[in-house]
Amino acid sequence: MSGRTAFRDERKLAYLNSQGAERPLKSPLPPDTLTRARAWRLSWLRALMDNHDVAGLLLYDPVNIRYAFDCANMSVWTSHNPLRYALVLNAGPAIMFELRGGEHLSQGLPGIDELRNATGWMFMCAGDRSSERLSLWVDEIAAEVREHGGGNRRLAVDRIEPEGIAALNARQIDIVDGGRVTETARSIKSGDEIELMHWTIRVCEAGMARIYQHSVPGVTERELWAHLHFENARSGGEWLETKLLTCGPNTNPWYRECSDRECREGEMISFDTDMIGTYGYCADLSRSWTCGDVPMTDRQKRLYEAARARIEHNMALLEPGLSFAGFNARSWKIPPAYQPYRYSLAAHGVGMADEWPVILLHPDFGGNHHGRFETGQVICVESLIAEAGSESIKLESQVLITETGAERLDSFPWEL
Repeated sequence: MSGRTAFRDERKLAYLNSQGAERPLKSPLPPDTLTRARAWRLSWLRALMDNHDVAGLLLYDPVNIRYAFDCANMSVWTSHNPLRYALVLNAGPAIMFELRGGEHLSQGLPGIDELRNATGWMFMCAGDRSSERLSLWVDEIAAEVREHGGGNRRLAVDRIEPEGIAALNARQIDIVDGGRVTETARSIKSGDEIELMHWTIRVCEAGMARIYQHSVPGVTERELWAHLHFENARSGGEWLETKLLTCGPNTNPWYRECSDRECREGEMISFDTDMIGTYGYCADLSRSWTCGDVPMTDRQKRLYEAARARIEHNMALLEPGLSFAGFNARSWKIPPAYQPYRYSLAAHGVGMADEWPVILLHPDFGGNHHGRFETGQVICVESLIAEAGSESIKLESQVLITETGAERLDSFPWEL
């Protein structure tokens, strides 16, 4: 910290590491919490496979693989290089196909029945031998479905190159959308998952406190964003999905990513964490405050009050059984002056990443899908308020749907 500003909000600074700001956070959760969460996730995934009448589930998305088996290997890299995958047979083994040389990363995990080497057939790694590698791959996958499917040839796949679909179809394997299985499964959390998510949020809030601590005039947007990376990485977290931290005029319109612009005293600093943290869970929180911790102007205060009114009104509506249409009808209505600068979402699911469901803001709700809130879902409630020529105020909170209503999981202080 430069010393140019004396910070006075001890509520925020309290979220820095209780062991001292120079020490990483260490999870206090007993190993049994993770063990139970792993077992529940895989059993719940198999139950949803039953509901969708599929013989197996083929996973390439590293988030889905993490959910099923709790194994991770270069998750960001493999999200765009499909070179490791998992196959969960509904009436057979759960098989992890790992990168050659990375087998030790998956050894000993209780949900994995077999560990095999992956066959990569994408052009980047196979070149002019792609067709040959594809044949090896499809023969292995199809053989497992035939052996364990009991005559059921329906294979749910989360994502795959077109050649893979054609090859499976040629072997009489019917492809169905795996996202219906994985998104529905991931949307409902066990109690142990909530405990794991609580810890990720705790680490995220320490990172947010670090951003606050360094929100001094002259700091760049990128410097501030790096403090969240730092806290997440040193405390066992994984990656940040976006770079949504801006200040002053860069906050409006929203979705600019952080730059080398220096923040000036009194400007709003607004950010959205999108942090994949410890245990692979996401902490998706947003806050806005002034650079230098100076009092807000009358305009900043008016916009902030509207943003906070919206998020608190909409959080109070959440309860199991409430339809998305019912939520929309009763939701806080954004005034016309703010609508051209609106954020498109009112709320969305979150778990190991942003997840189903997605509920659009009321001016856009006509295109929303159907559904209702359920006990065990974790929902991010969104709020962004801006007007012509103003800064954007971005707020977001993470809420668990309980049997009796909603429980806010984050506790990092609001302004005002």
